[in-house]
Amino acid sequence: MGRERTSASGLEAELAKHKGIEIHGGSIRVVFMWRRIRCRETLGLPVTKANIKHAALLRAAILHEIKTGHFEYGRHFPNSKNATNYTAVKDERIGALMERYKPLKAVDITPMTEEKYGYALDICANLLGSERLAGILLPEDIQRLRTQLIATRAPSTANHYLATFAGFLAWCEDNRYCREGLAAACVRFAMTGREPDPLTKAEFDQLINKGCLHVQDSAAITLAVYTGLRPGELCGLAVEDIDLETGQLHITRAITADGTFKVPKTGKPRTVFLMPPALDACKVLIDLVANHEPRTIEIYMNRHESRVESVTPLLSPATQARKKVINEWFVPTSWNTKWAAIQKRSGIRARRPYQTRHTYACWCLTARGNLAFIAKQMGHKDFTMLVEVYAKWMDDASPRELELIWENISHPQKTES
Repeated sequence: MGRERTSASGLEAELAKHKGIEIHGGSIRVVFMWRRIRCRETLGLPVTKANIKHAALLRAAILHEIKTGHFEYGRHFPNSKNATNYTAVKDERIGALMERYKPLKAVDITPMTEEKYGYALDICANLLGSERLAGILLPEDIQRLRTQLIATRAPSTANHYLATFAGFLAWCEDNRYCREGLAAACVRFAMTGREPDPLTKAEFDQLINKGCLHVQDSAAITLAVYTGLRPGELCGLAVEDIDLETGQLHITRAITADGTFKVPKTGKPRTVFLMPPALDACKVLIDLVANHEPRTIEIYMNRHESRVESVTPLLSPATQARKKVINEWFVPTSWNTKWAAIQKRSGIRARRPYQTRHTYACWCLTARGNLAFIAKQMGHKDFTMLVEVYAKWMDDASPRELELIWENISHPQKTES
């Protein structure tokens, strides 16, 4: 009896020396944390001091492998059911995965977009910790990332980062580098505070009559307001895009801040039907560049596909410039500078250049334009965006809507004629 007591107390003393080693069912069991999961594995060894020391060394080796990212569950415990359950994802660090993902993503985007994506991914990786294992990330970590992003950034910027990072996480999920559901946790922030702020007709007149010092500026702003073009599309226009006879404008390219040409945002060309003010503006702009030579440009569809065109810039800094060396094309940033100066001279409240696009949409909606037609003119896939973004202006136009509908129903001949 005395020997048994001595032996038992000796084993207890030996167990007490080693954290994460315990007795279970008469056998030694190791306990460790991996991917935020408490793992328990019975070794099938009898309880002896030598076996307890062996288990402690095994556990120390496992912890080292986990820390360095080289742990393989099945190699240590090939007969464990957890070898399958716990190895659904591979041990890879976020930073290393991101460097593999970037060139794979780059084949589908332009160099300018690649730079923006890379910056957004690096920001998210730094906030999460680039040395962290992707396999241990939880939705809670992504929720914390959202909190950090919005703390010092505008919702639009935070949403761009989240959308970019969600693409990376979806790739990680597909390749079993992280658990499922992380990409879905990249929930975008509501943009209710960024409602359209369209120009009034009076403000538009002030811009044209007081803000513009050159006929090119007044024609360009008129064209922007009466077509709803994005700034990059406006700056990328060429004389060859305009058909004065049919009153149509063909949008086939846009220009980026670094002067690179790309396809429009949706990836597809579109035709814009010109209202009389826009058609007149096009005539003015074409006359201004009548003596300009066509320029050869390269338009990128993606990183590896492009097309070459010889076209004449419709809006060109060279039209007004006194310098001999000048860019032939406006880019969105240089147009922003010009737009800001025009607004300041006109005395109206400052807005982003993109508000000319919102102005077009709001004016068309309050004039009871057809939703599908307006959406097509603006390059939207459907009119869902119009309903979501411009609901207020649709409501403003609704009081007389029933009256207008009844008038058309009760006098169909007027509509048909």
